[in-house]
Amino acid sequence: MNFLQTRVEEHVYHILLDKGKSNAMDIDVVNALIEALDYAAQDPAIEGLILSGNEGFFSAGLDLIRLYEYDDDQMVQFWKRFMTLLQKLIAFPKPTVSAITGHSPAGGCVLALCCDYRVMAEGEYIIGLNEVAIGIVVPQCIFQLYAFWLGNGPAYRSLLQGRLFTPSEALSIGLVDEVVSLGRIQTAALRKIKNMMQFEKNAWQNSKQNFRKDLLAYLAQDHDEAIRQVLEQWWRPSTRSILKTIIENLTQRT
Repeated sequence: MNFLQTRVEEHVYHILLDKGKSNAMDIDVVNALIEALDYAAQDPAIEGLILSGNEGFFSAGLDLIRLYEYDDDQMVQFWKRFMTLLQKLIAFPKPTVSAITGHSPAGGCVLALCCDYRVMAEGEYIIGLNEVAIGIVVPQCIFQLYAFWLGNGPAYRSLLQGRLFTPSEALSIGLVDEVVSLGRIQTAALRKIKNMMQFEKNAWQNSKQNFRKDLLAYLAQDHDEAIRQVLEQWWRPSTRSILKTIIENLTQRT
């Protein structure tokens, strides 16, 4: 499967994001993840899912270099598919753990937030939602996802400030559940997924759906207005200027 490495071991479906160094997401990555989730949800032999990244990066979020070149129709399609991905990951009926193997800003953080448990590698990494800081409007459903874990007040303040957190800071505010060395991250993720897999499946799955009912309701709403607002800001000259500067910096580093 393009951009992903997948395998099944001991009834656990492992998805490794594998798109270059930073695992930035364009529509091809989003579609690959949707396909992987559909497969895992439908296979009765799969009882849990671990989502991981490469060493140093879980995911840098949206692939700004690719998305900057998209036209309006392509951007609409991207956001529709991205919202579908979030719906499927949040509603995924089986236990999910994100093994955050490094930096996880913006869209990378969003993916991790969709999971039931987050293990992050210790080190000089950052995680959080910094969209506002780079001129991108945050949809209501993303705020609700952030607030689901952090609470309304902390989520509100963090989003409007574009805050990014170190692993220890993220642990202290409930953004991640565990911080371990990079060498132990898969062991920790596997231990947690097996712990969740031991419970009676119907009771666990129905409870998960009950606890996420309001969150799923936000994701089930018509996203046309949210996408319109995001893209109206996306095409503003001020935002394009910020994005161009970011892309130039990324290109120079490469």
